Amino acid sequence: MLSAAVAGGVFASPPPASILAAILCLHNAGASGVLLIVKNYTGDRLNFGLAAEQARNHGIAIDMVVVAEDCAFERPSKAGRRGLCGTVFIHKLAGALAEEGSSLDKIVSKVTEVLKGIGTLGVSLSPCSVPGCLPSFDLPPGDMELGLGIHGEPGIKRSKVASADEVVKTMLDNMTNPDSQSHLPLKSGDSVVVCVNNLGALSRLEMGVVARAAVICLEDRGLVVARVMSGSFMTSLEMTGASLTVMKANEETLRLFDAKTTAPSWPNLSKACVTGRSYLSEPPTMNTRPQEGTYSEGPLSAVLRQVLEAVCSTLLEKQEELNSLDRAAGDGDCGNTHAQAAKVIREWLQSHVVPGCPGQLLSVLAGLVQEKMGGSSGALYSLFLTAAAGHVSEGRSNPAAWASAMHAGTQAMRRYGGADPGDRTMLDALCPAVEELMKLPTAPTGGHLVILQAAVQRAASGAEDTRHLTAQAGRASYIAAERVTLPDPGAVAVAAILRAVVEVLEGQ
Repeated sequence: MLSAAVAGGVFASPPPASILAAILCLHNAGASGVLLIVKNYTGDRLNFGLAAEQARNHGIAIDMVVVAEDCAFERPSKAGRRGLCGTVFIHKLAGALAEEGSSLDKIVSKVTEVLKGIGTLGVSLSPCSVPGCLPSFDLPPGDMELGLGIHGEPGIKRSKVASADEVVKTMLDNMTNPDSQSHLPLKSGDSVVVCVNNLGALSRLEMGVVARAAVICLEDRGLVVARVMSGSFMTSLEMTGASLTVMKANEETLRLFDAKTTAPSWPNLSKACVTGRSYLSEPPTMNTRPQEGTYSEGPLSAVLRQVLEAVCSTLLEKQEELNSLDRAAGDGDCGNTHAQAAKVIREWLQSHVVPGCPGQLLSVLAGLVQEKMGGSSGALYSLFLTAAAGHVSEGRSNPAAWASAMHAGTQAMRRYGGADPGDRTMLDALCPAVEELMKLPTAPTGGHLVILQAAVQRAASGAEDTRHLTAQAGRASYIAAERVTLPDPGAVAVAAILRAVVEVLEGQ
């Protein structure tokens, strides 16, 4: 790209002496010639022109290319079109040619030809301010300025803010309007390089939205988008806006554009054409939604249905209690998320048989809460159920298998959630209960129910004790400990779920 850059004051051309100093540095370093790439502003033309004439008097081979690719004005004044971000394309092409050893005359001839196929237009939602000065122009909230330059000057047209798709379409309509003397002639089938340039204050997210809109709009016009670059290439201080530069490109132009450069801010773009790339892939054929599968009933189906109905009723009854607890330390929606899960499970129960295989049922429940429960609670319950599902089946649903499943689910929650007992989370109810359930494999005949009841009691005690714990995980961890004096709603919900399960089993 460039071998030297000469800076003036903010929005001002550099003085001729500085420009001449840069030219002499390059000449003394062995450059066979020097090309000045100048944006079309009066001050720049004068000062760079004067420095060029002085350099010639020193016997230096020198030439100047003036970039004037602004598409804003239908009838440009004598001053001509302004030089905008299309200048960066000229930097790149001229630099690539120079690196290959092309002569000064050849470089000038090539970039002068390319310039005929470059157009730029800017749009902004705000003015900018030279440090220590007032904003360069007034722009009411909700308005946008079309056709502005890079030195804080206002544009040619003002309108209400619209969506990115609409704004990009308006920009391209202006740039390609054949009634304008400044238009960029484009026809269907032309190959183009696009630069979406951040004028200063747009986020990368917003720049991505504009870039996508530009690609789609150009392709809708039958153009082949060969390359797209998006970023801050020619800014205007803190202006909240973007400019769109389109360059017609043939094979030779793309070869020079793709040439490697060590310039640190040049994007490392793919050499593959943007148009024609597939951005979408078909989803895998395997069934990743167990809740949509077809299952067979079994001996356990009836009791499993009763358990689910009891759990759903409990969560719906406790909706406001859980919300109230959550308002003290979170965003107040813990009851709503649990109630949402209960409603979804109830709805599923109305139209499906309950699988006789407990592992299949747990997978179904995991899929339902993952999709419909939302928030971290949905992810945690889904983790628990998914990890537990592999430990129980129709032929392996004894107390020992269920204890193993509960332990596996709890460990998955701890591994991926990052919390531990004592952190004031649902684990403070779940872990003591699971610890008790791990006694099931060695329980004497008839002793299983006693262990289940003890597990419920330990879950309830663990949930109650969270009122005395300092939160180390979850939203409550961001709140001063002295303000968090009620039990953790997640732990209370877990204790209620376990109680509902055991009450059904007691009835069996």
